[in-house]
Amino acid sequence: MRIALYQMDCRWEDAAFNRAEAERWIASRRADLFVLPEMFTTGFTMSPDRAAEPCEGETASWLCRMARKTGSAVAGSVAVRCDGEGTDFRNRFFFARPDGDMRFYDKRHLFRMGGEGVHYRPGDERVVVEYRGWRILLQVCYDLRFPVWSRNRNDYDLILYTANWPASRARAWRTLLAARAIENQCYVAGVNRVGEDALASYSGDSVVFDFKGEPIASAEPCEVQSVAAELDREALCAFREKFPAFLDADRFEFVR
Repeated sequence: MRIALYQMDCRWEDAAFNRAEAERWIASRRADLFVLPEMFTTGFTMSPDRAAEPCEGETASWLCRMARKTGSAVAGSVAVRCDGEGTDFRNRFFFARPDGDMRFYDKRHLFRMGGEGVHYRPGDERVVVEYRGWRILLQVCYDLRFPVWSRNRNDYDLILYTANWPASRARAWRTLLAARAIENQCYVAGVNRVGEDALASYSGDSVVFDFKGEPIASAEPCEVQSVAAELDREALCAFREKFPAFLDADRFEFVR
């Protein structure tokens, strides 16, 4: 499977502009799966009462259109309003498939230091999407710091992390992405934005790691750029069979 990540500079709370930029990028590339950053239509806004869209709003519809048009899956996170009164806001990671199926994951770990938990409600369900023979775990930004939540239960092959991860913590970003790949014996793709907003500066550092924690594709820091990588499921399965560390993993139950 060929995956493409867009390390974009998101214009603050300008959904139409950001969708148009993403659409131009998608039209210029070929991939089985396109992945966009966290809150790619607005930036990491803490004003969802102003900027959030309905769950089945314009961006959700746009993602479905792009998937049908390209024959590829398109994924990215969006600030959404899940009720008519505007009290249930979510940071929702959509995954649109070309067959019209739409899946989503609501970010579980809300970024306390940025006040995200004050404005949004957390999700409570891990979501694994099946697509073209791959099992894909959806995760958002701060989720990366909580390995129990992403622990591989032999139920996925690839983790997608979509993020607005500040440049000041870029080393943690790359280190933790590699760690998730190694400990879960899976591919990991992390797409992060570049540019600045009222909260932080972002250096991108978008990257794809293989199941040994080796980087196989990465973007230049601080540049709007595309990252593309070929993922080999046969190689992944062969490595797991040869080195089945997951068979010795401690058992646990996640308590909500």
